[in-house]
Amino acid sequence: MIEPATKEAGMQQTTTHITQLGRVIVPVSDQDRALEFYVEKLGFEKRADIPFGEGDRWLEVAPPGSTAAIALMPPRPGASPGNDQACIVFTTDDLDADHTTLREQGVEVEDPMGGEGPVPRMFFFHDLDGNNLLAVEES
Repeated sequence: MIEPATKEAGMQQTTTHITQLGRVIVPVSDQDRALEFYVEKLGFEKRADIPFGEGDRWLEVAPPGSTAAIALMPPRPGASPGNDQACIVFTTDDLDADHTTLREQGVEVEDPMGGEGPVPRMFFFHDLDGNNLLAVEES
């Protein structure tokens, strides 16, 4: 696991007062289907489902116990979800078990890779809108 830089370790502090990742917004074509995918396929919990504005909805999911969350939102006007170079990386302590479980649940998973030298084992998978997700095995 990558440890955050600290003053005690002699590493440079950030130039801001940002201390942690709060959430990542992932564009989805259908919030209900996305919620089902993240909760039923990945085992995440729903953290927020709040109507706002003129018919909008703030929807957040996260792995149980995580301090960061994923906001599942419609894409910005003129944009489309998925097929982007953005990627959300999840940490796992059993890459093979997660690869098997996701594949058995019908999730589009790629073959595991890495594991040579300092490179951790990992595999890419995709949500229903083609957003890139990556599972990385914690050493």
